[in-house]
Amino acid sequence: MLDPLSIVPFTRPVRGAVTLPGSKSITNRALVLAALSDRTVTLGNALFSRDTRLMVEALRALGFAVETDESTRIVRVAGQDGGIPTREARIDVGNAGTVARFLTALVCLRSGGVYHFTGDAAMRRRPIGALLDALAAQGAQATARSFPFTLRTAGLPGGEVELDASESSQLLSALLLVAPHARTPLRVRPKGGTVSRPFVAMTEQMLAQFAAKPAGDAIEVDATAASYFLALPLVAGGHVSLTGLRTVKSLQGDIEFVNVLRNAGLAVTEADHGGEAGIATGAPRRGVTADFNAISDTFLTLAAIAPLLEGPTRLTGIGHTRRQETDRVSGVARELRKLGQDVVEEEDALTIVPRPLIPDLEIETYNDHRFAMSFAILGCHDLRGDGRPWLRIRNPGCCAKTFPDFFDVLGKVWNNSHLGA
Repeated sequence: MLDPLSIVPFTRPVRGAVTLPGSKSITNRALVLAALSDRTVTLGNALFSRDTRLMVEALRALGFAVETDESTRIVRVAGQDGGIPTREARIDVGNAGTVARFLTALVCLRSGGVYHFTGDAAMRRRPIGALLDALAAQGAQATARSFPFTLRTAGLPGGEVELDASESSQLLSALLLVAPHARTPLRVRPKGGTVSRPFVAMTEQMLAQFAAKPAGDAIEVDATAASYFLALPLVAGGHVSLTGLRTVKSLQGDIEFVNVLRNAGLAVTEADHGGEAGIATGAPRRGVTADFNAISDTFLTLAAIAPLLEGPTRLTGIGHTRRQETDRVSGVARELRKLGQDVVEEEDALTIVPRPLIPDLEIETYNDHRFAMSFAILGCHDLRGDGRPWLRIRNPGCCAKTFPDFFDVLGKVWNNSHLGA
């Protein structure tokens, strides 16, 4: 793949169907729950991306038998009923928050374990200290409060433990996933607020599902990945069908982004069969005001296309995203200003006032997959009216974190729209 990658605009309305990858958030939770179960679990429609491969390799390092078949998107995990087979291991979490938080809690189920955690340089800035504090109250000892660190474990005695999950809901989900396997009931008492609360609800629902039917169901398609293709008709006109996307009864809170886009002018028509959602443009594009505290992974999608909306767009509840793969608030403000937009940046909010876009620029992605995918959708707008590319994406390969073939899928939609393929 070229780097930087020029985005070819759509000169015809969007049409076609998109098959989305499985959800990263569900896949990595399901892998942990499968490892904790008392039988072999088969997971269908699993996502194969950098984050999920890191989880698979980490579980293997801990002694779990994990079989993968990428051609059929199936993973089989031999559960150990709450046990951790390997007493000492090195665990590389990359820049995967779910791997980092979930496995830090998971290894604490073993008494007398020694686990060496490492990761990308960016992981050193991501929150983990509050989880280590909670686990210290259960007897674990960490050599540092940020990555890298070595964790000496003492098992989980249970009882009440206090946790500050105000920086990441994954800290709370990590404890919830292992709580059923503590020696006595483990109760988590949250300290302060919890961001991205729908992800905690996802964890709770999956715990109940695995308790009732540990064989595992097919993993839902990724609602966050869907956000880019949901936004595409607002950028280029036309319509697109997202096969398998659940807009009702979904485990994923990010499906609420559909309603944000409705307010921006998108019309959504759900198909009557197969869980397929048909998407089409509706009213004229308009700026919106939305609170993204619960669905913050999708805020970049809206921010990137805000220059095409009529009137200001205001995004709130995003302060905690300053401590994700990068400082997403400052980063998106910087890129939008480069494109000629008026942007007011606050600690927890952005206001974007559309101005004429400046062409022939490169978008810095900060090694953050969501920057690459969001601004690629903006680049699909035919700014010059002649189909010539006007926007380039640096480091497009960073999409491998959650959506390795994003640009291939986008290219297929372009071909279908222009060539009838």
